[in-house]
Amino acid sequence: MAKLSNIIGKRSNWSIPYTVFLILFVALPLILIMAYAFIDESGRFTLANITRFFGDSDALSTFAVSIEIAIENTLICLLLGYPVAWILANNKFNRSGVTIIIFILPMWINALMRTLATADLFNMLGITLGKGTLLFGMVYDYLPFMIYPIYNVLRRMDPSYAEAAQDLGAKPANVFMNVTLPLSMPGITSGIMMVFMPTVSTFAISEFLTNNKIKLFGTIIQENINSSMWNYGAALSFIMLIIIGISTLLTGSGEEEAPAGGGLI
Repeated sequence: MAKLSNIIGKRSNWSIPYTVFLILFVALPLILIMAYAFIDESGRFTLANITRFFGDSDALSTFAVSIEIAIENTLICLLLGYPVAWILANNKFNRSGVTIIIFILPMWINALMRTLATADLFNMLGITLGKGTLLFGMVYDYLPFMIYPIYNVLRRMDPSYAEAAQDLGAKPANVFMNVTLPLSMPGITSGIMMVFMPTVSTFAISEFLTNNKIKLFGTIIQENINSSMWNYGAALSFIMLIIIGISTLLTGSGEEEAPAGGGLI
């Protein structure tokens, strides 16, 4: 009993379940992806799975389409999400938490159910499924992930910066461009990451909202895995991981530098 009490009382032991979880469900899957990406069906080391991607015209064209859709979706979410985040963070327009709850409510519903409901709505209205319906569904699903990072940054922003700029004679547009926007860049960067990368790698939304007319990079990975082409599917997943890692490093350095750019000049 004393040993059990010592085990429970030691703080470091409480991290053991989380460590086991990370090893089994984060580290191990990543290791398996890398292992399968660099071996062939006979288990020998090879780079053929990686080089195959650069010679696969179908995969390259799908990747290009995925990047295009992701850029368009991210821009639309940013243009719609920033004003909403600013309104939510401004006490003059948002004096209660009701408005925030309205944006949170859709996220309580499973994303797949929302996508299926959106597809049925388009079918009921007689709207042809294609790129337009895909972008609508993407924006509908990912817009909250753009709003909340920006909202959190704007909510924590010291209002004295904007007040000082106004006292110095700056017009509202100048205050926004030279103070509010630069100081909110960390939130914008986080929002872009949370929208752009999932858009590239998704497959269910494009499948249901275009009747599989438009394939995204996630669809190619899914098709290879479902066809038991584990090695090539793992190689494509590994390439996706590299892109995510590079993007994270670039945006991470940008977030550190962003607050320094928020001056009154």
